[in-house]
Amino acid sequence: MNIALIGYGKMGKAIESIAIQKGHSIVLKIDINNASEFTAENLSKADVAIEFTGPHSAVANIKKCVDCGIPVVCGSTGWLLAWEEVKQYCDAKQGSLVYASNYSIGVNLFFEVNKHLAELMNAYPEYDVTLKEIHHTEKKDAPSGTAITLAEQVLEKIIRKNKWQSETSTVNINDLLIYSERTDPAPGTHHVKYSSPIDDIEIIHTAHNRIGFAGGAVKAAEFIAGKAGIFSMKEVLGL
Repeated sequence: MNIALIGYGKMGKAIESIAIQKGHSIVLKIDINNASEFTAENLSKADVAIEFTGPHSAVANIKKCVDCGIPVVCGSTGWLLAWEEVKQYCDAKQGSLVYASNYSIGVNLFFEVNKHLAELMNAYPEYDVTLKEIHHTEKKDAPSGTAITLAEQVLEKIIRKNKWQSETSTVNINDLLIYSERTDPAPGTHHVKYSSPIDDIEIIHTAHNRIGFAGGAVKAAEFIAGKAGIFSMKEVLGL
């Protein structure tokens, strides 16, 4: 499979390494230094694009891939206020998109555990729930996309919580608080904690490196090649 890497930072390089190990070819590598090479002609050499840039460029990058008929795996976070716009654009153009806030197989299993635990804890209002995420200092968005996904899953199940808020916001008892910490080195740690006066229940996912994220992104690229539609890691992993 021929892959275009849109974003060639640390994550792009990790994806490249795993893709080559799995027998794929990298036919295009785009970063801030060669943005002029991000053209339809160069994209046409790829079977799929993997996009890991940032919240300010992701939407335009996705649309460009869709315009060129190239399936795209997007791992950029912080742009989901434009999700409906992107979804409608893909649908109108019969494009192909996989989006996940986190491509780690472990994190996506963690998502399933989080949903089940939240469903159980809804019946026990004496437990308050908070989230905490820790990432490296280069991460551009806070809270992380993964933390927001975890929070939204909790909000679907815990009826006493109305919305999530960052720790810098004014919160009340019905808000779900997300703490964000930036420190190096930290590929990514996420805590979901239920606290009562007598005990705590906590689930934690800790990434040791970028390999899990990169491997999941390559798996998503293998999944979407030749398909049309919008998918998540639930479909990729058959959860």
